[in-house]
This record gives sequence, C-alpha cells and structure tokens, in this order.
Amino acid sequence: MNRAFLFVLSALLSNVTSNAMAQAPGNDRGRATEADSRGPATVPANSQPEAVHPSLITAPTQYVERNGIRFAYRRFGRPVGTPLVFIQHFRGNLDNYDPAITDALAKDREIIVFDNAGVGASTGAPKNTIEAMSIDAESFIDALGLRRIDLLAHSMGGYVAQQIAVDRPGLLRKLVLVGTGPRSGEGMAVRTEYTASLFVKKYEPQDLMWGPIFFTSSDAGQAAARGYFERTHLRTIARDAPVAPETATAHGIAARTWGAAGGSQDYLKQITQPVLVVNGSNDIVVATVNSYILQQKLPNARLILFPDSSHGSHFQYHDVFVRETKAFLDQD
Repeated sequence: MNRAFLFVLSALLSNVTSNAMAQAPGNDRGRATEADSRGPATVPANSQPEAVHPSLITAPTQYVERNGIRFAYRRFGRPVGTPLVFIQHFRGNLDNYDPAITDALAKDREIIVFDNAGVGASTGAPKNTIEAMSIDAESFIDALGLRRIDLLAHSMGGYVAQQIAVDRPGLLRKLVLVGTGPRSGEGMAVRTEYTASLFVKKYEPQDLMWGPIFFTSSDAGQAAARGYFERTHLRTIARDAPVAPETATAHGIAARTWGAAGGSQDYLKQITQPVLVVNGSNDIVVATVNSYILQQKLPNARLILFPDSSHGSHFQYHDVFVRETKAFLDQD
C-alpha cells in the first residue's frame, strides 16, 4: 500500500481512536518445579486474595521445566480471574516489560511474563519458525497448569500469539495484539534499511536502542523514550540475561518467514475470540496498516491507534493503554 493510502487511513481512523479513548472508563532465582507450579486456571473473583508479589520490579525470577526446556518467568499480581500472560517482542527479555503496564494491570489480575526457549535466562535452542516458537510457549503455559488464559503480545510476540490462538483455541479467552501484523503482512518480509540499522547499532547501555525503535523523534516521543528507559531499569538486582546473538538470528529468520509474501491470511478467520489491536500512528517496525488488516480480517476485533507514536505506542500512552486493556479484558 502506498504512502498516500496510509495517510488517508490514518486520518480516517484518528476520529475512531479519539472517540474510543474518550469513551473509555475512568537473581532471586527461586526455582519452581513443574509439580509445584501447577495451579487452577482461574480463582473465583469473590475470594479477593492479596497479591504476593505486586510488582514486576520485585517479583522473583522463577523456573519451570517442560520438554527439556527450563523456562525463566515472573508471576505476580492478584491471583483472581483469568491470568494474563505476556509474550515478548524481538530481542526482548523479562526486563524489557514496562512496569507502568504490568503493575497497573496486576492490581486486579495475575500477570505472568516469561522468556521463551533460548531467550534470556531460559535454556533450550531458540527456534527459527513462529510455529516452533509457539509450541515452546504452549509448553511453558502447560507447565504452569494453566487451562484458560488471556494473552498480551507485542510485535513478534503477536505472531506467536496468533499461532497459539489457532493451535489451542480452547486455551485462549481474549487476546491483545500490539504493534504486530498478520502472516504475509504489508512490508513485513524485510525491514527498511533505516529500521534494520537501529537493531544493530551499538549503545552504552545497549537498552538505549529501544528509544528510536519504539518512539518517534518528536519532543513527546523522546520524553516517552526517557520515561520507558527509566521504568525498565527500576529493577537493579537479579536482572535477566541479555538476548544472545544466536537467538536474535534464529528469531530474525522466524519473523522474516512469517512476513514473507504469498502466505494465506485465511487462518485469521479461525481466531474467533475477542481481540484488541493496538498500534501507533507510524510504526516503523511493523507498518501500522497491518493493524488495520488484522482488525478487518479477524472476526471479533477492535482497533486503537495512538497519535504521534511508533512501535512502542502502548509504552508512550501507558495510562490510556492500561485503561482500555482493563475495560476490554473485564467486559463480558
């Protein structure tokens, strides 16, 4: 799709976005074995147990084994209702999640974040297809004994989440897809030269790379980048291991294969669960038009586009994102 179409599309959807926003309601390394990590899929809401670890910043990193893989994860929040499992973006680990989002959502639900096979502190070989990455993610979910979950997935994590929804429809209640796209989406096979350069540029510390990847160059975008960096570094001890180069290589192959032209998008018709699709007005990693394609082709999806924002729009507008996500997840 050409640039003119994208401009028109953004203009058409901006009113929808504004209306939707206006109408929204106000290394501890303690090890958990597969057996002692198992628990019920949900806890009755009227029991109202207190959160054991209320924050991503303080929750210990735990471990669970399944199919020869030792998965690292953090589990925190209020264990009522349906657990919300996060699936991470390309080259992200446990410490790249934003506590402004995870901790706000954890006030009234249980949050689970994890490293997939070969990522951060998890063992196992990193996979080079989305299908294989999804099988590993499903193994982790099964290892915790979860029978019904919500998923919140960002970027490449959104590819994995879509595959899980197809593989295991009975497992998934609702799905939040952020900055992601369908198989064979627009411009998803190969990144632009500029975007590709952002992923290989060296920084000190290296986490500064997420500034230009996630945020725009406007004053508001740069302020959001600084805020995100500060929040993701509030945890100062027992931080996760960085993503290894071989993992990035394998996952890069998986992402390019998913985005390659010629693949059918008919699988989207099989994802009948309610889906919230979220993106920025100009996502430079997974073009914003792909969020519109998802909304149009998924049977039960709604779309939010945030202004003056890119691949990390939910980090930039975290208060509104949390409010909209809570409303979506809590709706019957």
